[in-house]
Amino acid sequence: MNYKKKLGHDEPNSLLISPETKIGKLLDTYPHLEEVLVKLSPEFKKLNNPVLRRTIAKVASLKQASEIGNIPLEEFMNKLREAVGQTRWSNQDKNVSEKQTKKPEWLHKENIVFSIDARPLLDRGEHPVDLVLSEAKKLKGQDILELISPFLPKPLIDMLLKKGYNIWTEQISSQIYKTYILS
Repeated sequence: MNYKKKLGHDEPNSLLISPETKIGKLLDTYPHLEEVLVKLSPEFKKLNNPVLRRTIAKVASLKQASEIGNIPLEEFMNKLREAVGQTRWSNQDKNVSEKQTKKPEWLHKENIVFSIDARPLLDRGEHPVDLVLSEAKKLKGQDILELISPFLPKPLIDMLLKKGYNIWTEQISSQIYKTYILS
């Protein structure tokens, strides 16, 4: 019995949509879901940017996308699954997308030693990940790195959290997010 048959999917290009599914893989398999994503949140219009489509979409999961779009994970998953005829998804852990909203005690803006504005980098087709990781490694004590981006950089945040950094992000406007990184 093959995997697709076991899941109840007979289409050769079918993909079972889960929180771990990467946006790029989702859109490669179901291109029409781009329209669904944009209807769910205007944030996803940025997927039209070829640089973001080649970079962020390849590493960002649907769980991260639900947080970027500020859409409850269960609602997000079920809208996408419904659009391709898959069964409903149930979030067993209701705290999965709980966000830290209170400014952390360690965040003192006078401790910002370096600021990276990712917007011009992205406009040039460059990805700021390597620069951010390089500068983050240089942080000492209470030094803070500030990252300015046109969207919530959730995959990068997750990567930094796994490396042990303290992270806090604030949304300044619909097109500006500031992420603070402390070693």
